Amino acid sequence: MLDAGRTETLLEVNNIEVIYNHVILVLKGVSLTVPKGGITALLGGNGAGKTTTLKAISSLLRSERGEVTKGSILYRGQRVQDLDPAELVRMGVIQVMEGRHCFEHLTIEENLLTGAYTRSDKGQIAADLEMVYSYFPRLKERRRSQAGYTSGGEQQMCAIGRALMSRPETILLDEPSMGLAPQLVEQIFEIVRAVNENEGVTFLLAEQNTNVALRYAHYGYILESGRVVMDGPAAELRENPDVKEFYLGMSDKGRKSYREVRSYRRRKRWLG
Repeated sequence: MLDAGRTETLLEVNNIEVIYNHVILVLKGVSLTVPKGGITALLGGNGAGKTTTLKAISSLLRSERGEVTKGSILYRGQRVQDLDPAELVRMGVIQVMEGRHCFEHLTIEENLLTGAYTRSDKGQIAADLEMVYSYFPRLKERRRSQAGYTSGGEQQMCAIGRALMSRPETILLDEPSMGLAPQLVEQIFEIVRAVNENEGVTFLLAEQNTNVALRYAHYGYILESGRVVMDGPAAELRENPDVKEFYLGMSDKGRKSYREVRSYRRRKRWLG
């Protein structure tokens, strides 16, 4: 179990605001910390600001006319929000984008090898490819197949495997469960946990599926409308009555309908 009190902090996001097109305020003072060797979950519904937070960290906002206008982002104590994304990859931080984004015309193996393009230790690449295949045996079976002709689950595995080929210290994983069957979601999260425990890779994952994310994460932050509304150890969030009722769809009186939950959350925002 990760001991937060004795663990080095890798990533610090301090009170950041993000604006798109110089007008649209998306993040409104988001702060979070990611400890080395942990799995930290960024939770919330669609439009809460999870993806924007990850893109702010990985310097991918500029391509979408977004910018961090306040606050700071530090990695190992160094300010990184003005760095080029490739510089961050060389520092050991890589993002797996929502929607997988494999190179469809390349084979699975060619996709994986593109993840190693920044590396100088070329002699180790073959061994790391075998390491990736050990976590994703399905990719080894499909390694000669064009990625565009593989399933959504296989493409998600490919995207995570490609990130691993860069030898990252930290992976920013955006919506790994999106569009996947529940059984595949469990499989992906089991692999994330195995990579975290065996390879020491730190994860910050954005996920709408609060239930599964809190079973695998060590710590969680819940976002609503661009703000962190709650955070804590994952085990405590799972047992928190508000989280159970309004994010897991459970209450002491049993499961609430999605319509009831949405209605409550709208009122909560209006009254808050």
